[in-house]
Amino acid sequence: MKRNKFIIAALCAFTLCFYVSAKTDKNISSKKSIVCTTFPQYDWCREILGDKAKDFDLTLLLDKGTDLHSFQPSFSDIAKISASDMFIYVGGESDGWVNGVLKEAKNKNLVPVNMMEVLGERVKEEEVVEGMQETEHAHDHGEEGHHHDHSKEVSTFDDSEVKSRNLSDWAGEWQSAYPLALNGTLDEAFEEKAESGKMTAAEYKAYYQKGYKTDIAKISIKKDKIEFTYADGRKASSKYKNVGFYIQNWSTGTKAAMYRFVAKNKKSGAPLFIEFNDHMIEPATAEHFHIRMSNESFDAIVDPENSFPTFFPASMSGEEICEHLAGHGHSHDEDEDGHGHDHEHDEVEYDEHVWLSVKNAAVLTNAIASQIEKLEPKNASVYAANAKNYVEKLNTLDKKYSETVASSKFRTILFGDRFPFRYLADDYGLKYYAAFVGCSAESEASFETVIFLAKKVDELGLGSVLTIENSNGKIARTVIENTSKKNRKILKMDSLQSVNQNDIKGGKNYIGTMTENLSVLKEALN
Repeated sequence: MKRNKFIIAALCAFTLCFYVSAKTDKNISSKKSIVCTTFPQYDWCREILGDKAKDFDLTLLLDKGTDLHSFQPSFSDIAKISASDMFIYVGGESDGWVNGVLKEAKNKNLVPVNMMEVLGERVKEEEVVEGMQETEHAHDHGEEGHHHDHSKEVSTFDDSEVKSRNLSDWAGEWQSAYPLALNGTLDEAFEEKAESGKMTAAEYKAYYQKGYKTDIAKISIKKDKIEFTYADGRKASSKYKNVGFYIQNWSTGTKAAMYRFVAKNKKSGAPLFIEFNDHMIEPATAEHFHIRMSNESFDAIVDPENSFPTFFPASMSGEEICEHLAGHGHSHDEDEDGHGHDHEHDEVEYDEHVWLSVKNAAVLTNAIASQIEKLEPKNASVYAANAKNYVEKLNTLDKKYSETVASSKFRTILFGDRFPFRYLADDYGLKYYAAFVGCSAESEASFETVIFLAKKVDELGLGSVLTIENSNGKIARTVIENTSKKNRKILKMDSLQSVNQNDIKGGKNYIGTMTENLSVLKEALN
């Protein structure tokens, strides 16, 4: 995931307890609190609240020009979220830290609004188009320039890269996937695997039923204590001691880090020797895990390659687990010889820049308004009316975009920069070329990428090369220098990713910025 989630997971409980309790005890404010990560959400809330905004504590976390992809919440930020009544966030990989914060939230009535979840099928996969420079992994994943290579997280890595982890990485309430594999809940996932896999749906079902098999129905992990609830209702618990990790080499040539714990209470009835595997090799909050157990020794754990009891958060529905299994690549598919434990990682990355579609903005405004109406019912009609008026303005702007594109000379735009405007381009049928995907952290384009873009400018007869806000324009200038005429303009569009307080004080708003983007787009297309 995108942040140092282990820092959040391991430390937020203490921080929240201290910070939020202090706030609560002082009873500083009786206002309803709404916390937003990015500026578009914040601005939509301002429009929905209207004159009633004074009755709310509305907070923008990314208010110092910090990009979503590089944001790391402070303990103060975590405390604000924990004590808030509503928390609005994008919901992509950049928000990988959010689940841990919500899990520890002090306000148990907190209403989270996941924008990508609201949009559902409108969310698009990240796209690499012709000529675009591919990077090993586009996102910045933590402190000190460290990048998580997903292939290393899952199946291939140097043993020296494996880091110690605490039991807190697996804290929470968990449910076994085994009953779901038995009762047909996961059948759709097996059918989808069969479409592109090496086995039939029935074979996948049998394989997972064998791999998931366990007599443990639920697992609860708190601090250093694990409680096991068996299928017959029996419970057993013990505190566990961390005894390090073991590198498991699979027959396919891949491997996994198995994190090991030993029961402190030998007579508790809980498994004495357990090891976790969640495809990670360093501290991170688990999204699911495989657990293997023995009452004799770690060496006595039976057939770890083909036995992988798997647990998902207890809050997940069977349908959600089915979707996870169908759509994520931590598969336990057999290799060609039928003996492998192939941990392929082909997890889909989604384009997080959902706010750069005016159409999406209308959908999200209505969704946020609906939640605010529930939060403050006495003024629900006011919020509904404000949202309606604002959506009408968004629809008008959407129409202007359509009309502008329809009457333009070109249907293609070219960015000498990363490209966060995928949603906008798709809304109006625009083709695009760019140096990098929207979430890329790259700042230097390869010679091949520059030459490709320069040739496209010449081939299409484009009069401009586009960049985004805060760009130094270096790549765009280099592209232009390699065109035949070398006289193209550099135009700039604002992706609303680095808004600061000075911008807000200066009157910056979503519709105003998107209207300015329309003017730039019009020039680029003519």
